[in-house]
Amino acid sequence: MHSITDYVTRLWLRVWTSILKYINAKNGKRERGDVPGWVLVLLMTAGLVTVMWAVAGPKLTALLSSALDSVSRR
Repeated sequence: MHSITDYVTRLWLRVWTSILKYINAKNGKRERGDVPGWVLVLLMTAGLVTVMWAVAGPKLTALLSSALDSVSRR
């Protein structure tokens, strides 16, 4: 389970880094703004998603499988 959570965390970091680079390039400003604040928001979001996925992932998978099985039996 750790490999999935690590992958998701790395993916979120890459996505946010790309978004911030795009915004900075589009604005053409050298000012970086509140980078520590954005990093904190990014890490907290990635952590919350990872924890929620780790806790609710198996139950959501079972729920989806049950729903798909009940539909396919008809």
